[in-house]
Amino acid sequence: MMPKLVCQVLALVVAVGMIGVSSPGHAQETSGSPVLVNWTAPASLARLARSAHKVDFFPLSNHFVGQDNKIFCGPTSVAIVLNALRPRDPGAPLTTHSLTPEDRVWMRPGSNPFLRKYTPHNVLTAKTKTRLEVLGKPLVIDGKRQRDFGLQLRQLAQVFRAHGLAVTTRVVDDQADAAQITREIADNLATADNFVVINYKRRALGQPGGGHISPLGAYDADSDSFLVLDVNPARAPWVWVRAADLIAAMRTFDTVENRGYLLVSEN
Repeated sequence: MMPKLVCQVLALVVAVGMIGVSSPGHAQETSGSPVLVNWTAPASLARLARSAHKVDFFPLSNHFVGQDNKIFCGPTSVAIVLNALRPRDPGAPLTTHSLTPEDRVWMRPGSNPFLRKYTPHNVLTAKTKTRLEVLGKPLVIDGKRQRDFGLQLRQLAQVFRAHGLAVTTRVVDDQADAAQITREIADNLATADNFVVINYKRRALGQPGGGHISPLGAYDADSDSFLVLDVNPARAPWVWVRAADLIAAMRTFDTVENRGYLLVSEN
C-alpha cells in the first residue's frame, strides 16, 4: 500500500498538472516569484507538476523524517537518503532507541518489536564524527581543539562513505560556476538512485538560524528553482528557492571552508 503522504502528493500533482502550464496563473508565477515559495502554496504544486527533474522527490518524501533536535540536521539527512537508497535493508541497524526497557515490560516475552531502518540516532559510526562531537564535545581541527557543532560538508560526506556509499563533494567557493552547479544538480534530480544533499546558510535565504543541511527534491526549469526538503519543518517548511539564491547560500564560509553540496549514490 502506498504511504498516505505520497498518495496525497500524487493526487495534488495530477490535479495541478491538469490545469495546463500555459494558463495565466503559470505566467504570473514565473515572472515575479518571491525568493522562497512555500511548499503548500499553489505555485509550489504547479512547479512540481511541470518539473522534469523530480525523480528524487518521491523516494525522499516516502522516507522523510524531521529532525528531533536543533543540531541533528546532518544525521537526519543521512538517514533519509540511506532509507531511500536501501528501503527494507536487512543490514540496517535495529531502531532500539525508540523503546526503553520499561516500555517493553508488557510485551510478549522473547518478542522483538524493533525494525531495521536508518535513523538520525544510528547513522554515526566508529568511522565518523562521534555523536558527542556533533553535539559539541571539543575535537581537534587544524591543530586547534574546539567545539564544532553539527557536521561540516566533508564530515557529512564521511558519514555517507562509512555506510559504503559513493560521494562526490562540491565545495561552492568563489570560483564555482553557478550555471554548471545548476546543471549538475538538476541532472541528478532527474536520475534515479542518486541524491543531492546541500549544506547552506539559512540567513542567506532570509530564514532564521545558521548553517543547515537538507536534501533537495526537485528542480523547476521555468522558475529556475530548487525544492529544499527542509529536515527541520518545526522551524521552516519545505520551500522552492531560486537557483542563484541557493547557490549564494552555499557559497558561505563554515568552520574551515565554504559550504556546498554532495552527490550521493551506491558504489
